[in-house]
Amino acid sequence: MDQEINNYKNRWLILFVVVMVTFMATLDSSIVNVALPVMSKVLDVTSSGIQLVVTSYLIAIAATILVFGRLGDILGKVRVFKFGLVLFTLGSLFCGITRSLPILVLARTIQAIGASGCMANNQGIITAVFPANERGKALGTTGTFVALGALIGPPLGGFIVDAFSWEYIFLINVPVGIVMFFLALKLLPKSNRMAAEKLDIAGALLFMLAIVPLFAAIGKGQEIGFTQPIIIFGFLISIFSFISFIIVEKKKDEPLLDLEIFKNKLFSLSLFCGFLSFVAMFCTNIIQPFYLQDVLAYSPSFTGLVLMISPIVLAVVAPFSGHLSDKIGSEILTFAGLLVTSLALLFMSTLNEHSSLTIIVIYIAILSVGNGLFQSPNNSLIMSTVSKNKLGIAGSTNALIRNLGMICGIALSTTLLYNRMSDKIGYPVTDYVVGRNDAFVYGMSIVYIVAAAICMIGAILTAYRLFNKKDRVADAIVLKEAKKSH
Repeated sequence: MDQEINNYKNRWLILFVVVMVTFMATLDSSIVNVALPVMSKVLDVTSSGIQLVVTSYLIAIAATILVFGRLGDILGKVRVFKFGLVLFTLGSLFCGITRSLPILVLARTIQAIGASGCMANNQGIITAVFPANERGKALGTTGTFVALGALIGPPLGGFIVDAFSWEYIFLINVPVGIVMFFLALKLLPKSNRMAAEKLDIAGALLFMLAIVPLFAAIGKGQEIGFTQPIIIFGFLISIFSFISFIIVEKKKDEPLLDLEIFKNKLFSLSLFCGFLSFVAMFCTNIIQPFYLQDVLAYSPSFTGLVLMISPIVLAVVAPFSGHLSDKIGSEILTFAGLLVTSLALLFMSTLNEHSSLTIIVIYIAILSVGNGLFQSPNNSLIMSTVSKNKLGIAGSTNALIRNLGMICGIALSTTLLYNRMSDKIGYPVTDYVVGRNDAFVYGMSIVYIVAAAICMIGAILTAYRLFNKKDRVADAIVLKEAKKSH
């Protein structure tokens, strides 16, 4: 990376700066949801219109994250990380001082591009700073701060909106961002070395044309239906652009995404399993609030307390599994995590309108343990199996896959839920139907069974790799070569 720092004395302080910025980006994605109803009234826009504040952030991150990963490999991961932090902080300031939805969406996009620059390079910095025997623990700590961002976001957002005003949801990032920037200047390793390579502009534009219509079509398709011509057209543009992107990347000497890294079976399989896990997890994330509030009639505040169980458990398990992966290896933990997650989803498919709170809490806790066991070791596997000069693109690809898994999980769960509810009731529905708890529970059960099957596919693939001696020897060679390059 920027210098040899396996013995870098400040590596834990460096980790603090990196994960705090990651925490801010995660916090900002969850904290804003609570304020949307208030913002729609203040800005005098519809509830569907105000959703642009959320979707613009997500789309901008997904569209630019590979670009920033590649720039991290060319210009230096620390340099791009600091640029992203400055942009995120400025975007937060602009978000907090505007009273116009179009300007707010533009500011939110700037904020997201900054977050993308940080998220694309945070894992690469951590991987380069920490020696192999501490890397799992460090990446596990990142998972902890992501969980804490999700945990603290909603209650903090509610407090800020009640006590002050929605603008402070964004403005709170400004002083924190300034402090983190000065700490980054002081602590993060410095280097004047730059790779003599160029950014693949054509690949970057084609990738954006693949991602933006895809996310827009998935988001809008949930509202108006996936068979509408405009939605189908969006998917066709995305598919055509993605195929063109692959063709262009194969011909480039210095591509945006070096497709050679996917020849590494351990890297590709770990990425794919990570995608499957996020699809499965976000199938549950979108269903649980409706089940707790509409079917069981819990209050929103009590529902929030129940849902806080997941990030709390994850915050405890993630660093533990990361530390354990340093001792016993990552493969057995990823298999165990996916297996536990699959079983937990099957347990949750048995929930109904009479299920006790105790059972619900136990199932959510088991699900979160499985996710916590899987995420940190899987991140460690992904980042440990690529050479030093590919850390930026590996980290950004991992973050992209995570976002794609989230969106696909939400789209799959809502589409499947309402499809099964419609079949049960006998006419099309796109929302909870009062008095038909049976239909919701039926649809929810199908969603959880499908999510369990998706997660089990990942578990089977991981088990095959784990117990196939030939693959394990090949993977060991890959790991050895990657560690030499670190």
